Amino acid sequence: MSQAFVEHRLCVAPMMDRTDRHCRLLLRLLAPHARLYTEMLTARAVVSGDRARLLQFDVREHPVALQLGGANPKELAAAARIGADEGYDEINLNAGCPSDRVQAACFGAALMRAPARVADCVAAMRAAVAIPVTVKTRLGVDHDDSYDFLHRFAAAVIAAGCSTLIVHARKAWLSGLSPKQNREVPPLDYGRVHRLKRDFPETEIVINGGLRDVETVQAELAQVDGVMLGRTAYHEPMLLAASDRVLFESRAGAASAATDSRRAAALRDYCRHVGAELRAGTPLKAMTRHLLGIYAGERGGRKWRRALGELPNGTAGLDALRALIRANTDAGRARAAELAPFAAPAFQTI
Repeated sequence: MSQAFVEHRLCVAPMMDRTDRHCRLLLRLLAPHARLYTEMLTARAVVSGDRARLLQFDVREHPVALQLGGANPKELAAAARIGADEGYDEINLNAGCPSDRVQAACFGAALMRAPARVADCVAAMRAAVAIPVTVKTRLGVDHDDSYDFLHRFAAAVIAAGCSTLIVHARKAWLSGLSPKQNREVPPLDYGRVHRLKRDFPETEIVINGGLRDVETVQAELAQVDGVMLGRTAYHEPMLLAASDRVLFESRAGAASAATDSRRAAALRDYCRHVGAELRAGTPLKAMTRHLLGIYAGERGGRKWRRALGELPNGTAGLDALRALIRANTDAGRARAAELAPFAAPAFQTI
C-alpha cells in the first residue's frame, strides 16, 4: 500500500457548520493520524473573500484538506492555488452535496450529471497545484444511479487526474429530500463502492456513510483503501479516537483506560487553545459546542452537555470549563481504576 493510501486510511468528512478550525483541532488531538477536511468553501468565496478568516488553520491539523465547491474550472484552479499556497495538503472537489443552495449554483451532487465538466475542473486544478486533487461524490443522483453511471463518472475524473475518489455510499435525491434526509433515507450500498475499487485498483477509493463502529470500519478496510467518518465522528468523537487507536496503534492489552487518557490530554490541550482564542476575541460557545459529544453514550454525558450549555462567556467560562474537565477526567480515572481488574485482555470498542 502506498504512503498516500495510508494517509487516507481514516478520514473525517467535510461537514457544513461542523468542521471549522476549532472542531478540526479537537478531532486532531483525539485522532493523531486521521485526515481532516474543512467545511465546503465555494471557489468564489476563496478567490474573492476574506482568505485570512476562511482559510485559517492550526499547523497541528496536518494533514488537512480544503474542500471546494464550484463548477468553473478557471475559478476552481485559482482557489486551489490559493489553498495550496496557504499550506493545505489536498484540494477536494465537492460533487456530492445535495442542498438546494448548491444545486442552484449547479455544483455539488448535480455535477455527477456532467462528468466531462468535473473532469475539466479536476484537470484545471491539477495543472494549478502540486498537491493531490481529490473528489467526493455519491453513488448517483435521482434515477441516474446505476453502477454504469457511477463507473463512467469515476473513469472521467480519474483520467483527469483525481488521485483519490471518496464515495458516500448512497445516491442523492436532488428534490424531495432535505440534506439531512439525504444522509439517512437513500439506502447504503457498500457493495457498489467495493466493485468500484475492483474496477479501478490503481486508484485510492475511500468509503463514506453509515460507519458507526470500529468493527465496521475494520471490515470496510478489507475492501477499500480508506474510510471517512462523518456525523458519527462529530457526535461521538471518542469513536473516532478508538478507530485511530485500532487502525494505527493497536496492541495487545490495550484497554479503555488508554482512550480515557487520550481524551484527558486532548481536553487539556483544547483548553489552551480556547484560552488563546478568547484573548483574540473568539466567543467561548463557538469552541465549546464541539465538546458536546465527548462523553456521548457514557454515564454522566447528559450532565456534561448541560454544564457546557450553562458556561458563561469569557475567562469566567474558561475557568468553569477547566473545573468541569478536571472533575470529569478525575472521574474517568476513578472509573478506569475500578474496572481495571475486569478489563478484557484485548481492546474493546466503545
